[in-house]
Amino acid sequence: MAKINSLADLSKRREQLVAAAATNTNTIVNVSLGTCSIASGGQTALNVMKDAVAKNQVGNLEFKQSGCMCYCFAEPTVEVTLHGREPVVFGYVDAARAEAIVEKYIMNGEMLDGVIPVNYTKA
Repeated sequence: MAKINSLADLSKRREQLVAAAATNTNTIVNVSLGTCSIASGGQTALNVMKDAVAKNQVGNLEFKQSGCMCYCFAEPTVEVTLHGREPVVFGYVDAARAEAIVEKYIMNGEMLDGVIPVNYTKA
């Protein structure tokens, strides 16, 4: 990636990323793996979700890992963005809930309890 030396470079890079995101048809699963999430079982939740995706042969899905998403009270947290929809953040994601997110929400679009209101706006 080229070095960003000016506001114009930054704006251009933003436009490139927004355009790339608009054409992405994958479901994006972002698992918070900040310190509090790891201590609460975030890595386990991620591993269970990856296993459930493989077991159910779910395609067009990419996992991402992030630092703190500022939902420390509800860790581990998982943000799921289905193609063409707004992100949904699930809190208190243990192994059973991680599997349910894959099998019910990601595969069938069935909303689950425990959704946390989003605390940001998309650029």
